[in-house]
Parts: sequence; C-alpha cells; structure tokens
Amino acid sequence: MESKIQYSDLIKYILPEEIFTYFSLSKIEEEVDGLHLYFDELNILPNEYQGEDMKSKGFHQESKIKDFPLRDKPSYLHVRRRRWLNKSTGIIVSRDWQLVAEGTHYTQGFATFLKEFARYLPNSVQFT
Repeated sequence: MESKIQYSDLIKYILPEEIFTYFSLSKIEEEVDGLHLYFDELNILPNEYQGEDMKSKGFHQESKIKDFPLRDKPSYLHVRRRRWLNKSTGIIVSRDWQLVAEGTHYTQGFATFLKEFARYLPNSVQFT
C-alpha cells in the first residue's frame, strides 16, 4: 500500500517538535528566494491565564524568521502570534516566545549553528 506524505507531514521531521505543539502550519510556498512556511499560533491559552475570562483577539503582525537552509535554498518561517483580551482587566496579553535569537532575524537554533560554524573559519573570512 502506497503512502502519500504531504508537505506538512515532512516538515514535522525537519522543524523542532515544539513548533507543532503551539502552532499550526497554514501554508507552504516555494518562491524564487526560498521556501516559505507559514505558522499560526493555536488558540491555547498560556498557563498563567488559565481560569481567567479571556477572549481570542486575533494575531499580532507576522514575524519573518530565517531558518536553516533546505536543499541549498533559504527557508523562512512566517509566524503569527496570537493575542487574547482579558475581559476583566481590558488588557491584551500574549504568550512570551523566544523564537528569534537576540539581535538577529534567525531562529535560535540557526543562530547557534552559525556562531559555532564561524569558530572554525579562518580569521580572514567575514560574515556580512
């Protein structure tokens, strides 16, 4: 019996498992500049707000994060983080994510890889 693997199934083997705990893959686009993966945060209330009267209020503006290249093509994660309204206080809240390495537009894992890789390059090689 032949099994059909969808792109979304294959992506689960490539990206960190945590992404699929809190995000759904909404779209995959292959563009000239690379592979673009679109994720929306699931409507799972953060633990610190459980039991409070909260209402989903859509998403923050999309963040575009560069990740590990796939088959020599850049890959980009387009992430939409969810926000909720605390009905009793009127305050909009979101989950605290540390998806992007500080000072970069790269995922934490890719930035760490580049940093380690750079340690083994000759001093004459510079990243721009």
